[in-house]
Amino acid sequence: MRPPAPQPRPPFLADTATGLPIPGEPDPSGPDEARRHRKQRLAAALRLFGRHGFGEGISGHISVRDPEYPDRFWVNPFGVSFRRVRVADLICVDAAGRVVAGSHQVNPSAFVIHSQIHELLPGAEAAAHGHTPHARALGALGRLLDPIDQESAAFYGRQVLYGDYQGPSVSVEQGRDIAESLGGNRAILLRHHGLITVGGSLEEAVHWFLTYESCAQVQLLARAAGTPQTFSHEQAVSAGAGFGDEQLGRFSFQLLWDEITAEQPDLLHE
Repeated sequence: MRPPAPQPRPPFLADTATGLPIPGEPDPSGPDEARRHRKQRLAAALRLFGRHGFGEGISGHISVRDPEYPDRFWVNPFGVSFRRVRVADLICVDAAGRVVAGSHQVNPSAFVIHSQIHELLPGAEAAAHGHTPHARALGALGRLLDPIDQESAAFYGRQVLYGDYQGPSVSVEQGRDIAESLGGNRAILLRHHGLITVGGSLEEAVHWFLTYESCAQVQLLARAAGTPQTFSHEQAVSAGAGFGDEQLGRFSFQLLWDEITAEQPDLLHE
């Protein structure tokens, strides 16, 4: 018997994994244009962290791999508030921890964590790290996100708890241990510390971070009120395929980019 003919795609569904009309990724003409694009998105991401109140003094960093030199990454400088970072303030750091572009210094924790993530995980083009309140509370409980809604399903089977706290992350060995523990996951929750998310683009990594923190808040609220009902395995996989789609993560950041650049255009100063 012949297999049934495939049904035509309904006209209201776009030809993407999610069926959403998500545009394709930009196609830079060369490394300079690609670098400028990444730096602008990085500055915007840092301002978004500031708008969400994710600053904790000198703590927290977001990095993106350089498009021309894969052993280098761009990151926010030490001692500059998320709320004030501009493209001009960003620094580029090499595999030895030397600042090869920019006039500021690197946060030692940013180097030891992000350098190892970028070195050991080729698919991690970007990494976001912060000491956010709800992720820290969830980590203190020793719990990961339960699949209680569509957003949290994006992390179903793609998150890990790291409990080997050894003080502030200032050694490459500890950064390597964190990166190895993260492995192919999307998020690593550091008990007594904070949250790290990664992605195949800066846009993805930041979207996953914002989503994880929001989901942690929802889970804590739900558990404080009663016993949350979780998805079945099949439901979690289905929801995760949609809300965990990489294209959707990237495009969701684009909406935030439009907002923050309209509100704070000075971030683009080079």
